[in-house]
Amino acid sequence: MRVLMASSEVHPYSKTGGLGDMVAGLAKTLAKKGHNVGIVTPLYRGIREKHSDVRRADWHMSVQLGKRRVSGELWVQEPMPGLTLYFVGQPEFFNRQGIYSEGGSDYGDNAERFIFFSKAVVHLARYLPWQPEVIHVHDWQVGMVPLLLRQEQHASGWRSPPPVMLTIHNLAYQGTFAANAFQLTNIPWQQFNIRTAEFYGAMDCLKAGIAASDVITTVSPRYAREITTEEFGCGLDGLLRERIKVLHGVLNGVDYEEWNPAADVHLPVRYTATTLEAKELVKRELLKEIGLPVKARVPLFGTITRLAEQKGLDLLVPALDEMLAHNEMQFVVLGSGEQRYERALHHLEKKHPGKVGVRIGYNHALSHRIEAACDFYLMPSRFEPCGLNQLYSLRYGTIPVVRAVGGLDDSVIDAQENTQDATGIKFSEYSPAALAHAIRKALALYAAPQAFHQFRVNAMAADFSWDQTANRYLDLYQPKR
Repeated sequence: MRVLMASSEVHPYSKTGGLGDMVAGLAKTLAKKGHNVGIVTPLYRGIREKHSDVRRADWHMSVQLGKRRVSGELWVQEPMPGLTLYFVGQPEFFNRQGIYSEGGSDYGDNAERFIFFSKAVVHLARYLPWQPEVIHVHDWQVGMVPLLLRQEQHASGWRSPPPVMLTIHNLAYQGTFAANAFQLTNIPWQQFNIRTAEFYGAMDCLKAGIAASDVITTVSPRYAREITTEEFGCGLDGLLRERIKVLHGVLNGVDYEEWNPAADVHLPVRYTATTLEAKELVKRELLKEIGLPVKARVPLFGTITRLAEQKGLDLLVPALDEMLAHNEMQFVVLGSGEQRYERALHHLEKKHPGKVGVRIGYNHALSHRIEAACDFYLMPSRFEPCGLNQLYSLRYGTIPVVRAVGGLDDSVIDAQENTQDATGIKFSEYSPAALAHAIRKALALYAAPQAFHQFRVNAMAADFSWDQTANRYLDLYQPKR
């Protein structure tokens, strides 16, 4: 099958979260299965310097963007047979320090940047010589693609454009801008209405994609159900209920070539389910790296997270404050985000010396070592479309402690659900007390070596490889119109 994907992030070229991992993992798996896959993504600053085999294509691109025409370049890389990366170069829009923001503030022209990018996607979908059979777009940054494609069909006689699938990675981020930004699409103004992109008087890119796509997916089955409710629907639950016949939840996969403790180049030693004693050596080295004392039989909890309300920081800090005060345990965190949470974590570190290690920022190699070194991984999310770190944790024998929402609920098995096959600990109530209770369960599990070992073995045996996920997407790429 010939598939053209479009995403504002693709690992290892650009990444702020799980979006880039998912797009890269799915595309690579489809290519390995013999399909022809292209990915369209912006040419951000630094990509050409880090990837010297990215070459400029003999391709001119010029699109109407409101009242002006904007030209773009096309750069290409073929990292493996069957997979081609198409980088859209436009220095005014993409040669910047950040992807979406800088200094804590979103770029003021994000509507212009990503409507241009969406128009570039439609241009390539129409004119690429290999003629894609399906277009698969990801999140709000390319949410306008299906609407723009329809406009191209009507305005210039594109007889049979391919169907479009939209994958929602996080409904909370919708690409909402002032209504006058709609003129950048060059779609007739009468088409700006409640059935397309209008959302309480503003322009909503993700809503446009939900309304106009042939198929809609989310990154876990439970999240697909949750977003049709008022609690998790972010104002779009009514539209999603209308489109429920084409709404599907497909749990993300994991690239086990990268996330594999038996072959991880970022670890001081490697291990498997039969050599779990080596995991203790990884833990010891991480504690030294972070500057925490190495203590025998003291459990290490950890998290790698965006420091935002969605990730449950309002639960994490008070729950840990209570538990660290009364228990022998340690905690390490890697992340960045809202300053109030950074300050709270640093305060926790000062209040509990020798027990807490805080690293603000993102370090890919360190994230691997934290996944491998910890005994338990904390994910108390308010909501979680899929989550990837709990999947990484499972493969590394690090027991996830998660709130039972979205993909966390779909991927972790609590002992109350299945004692024999349990892989983690779940809690439901969104409160510090509920998280503290779950941590107490983790401490009790750690104190029972035989049961703890079985949890680890079960976790490492869980299979969330991309192969099954890719097959599900292949089925959905052929919508019944």
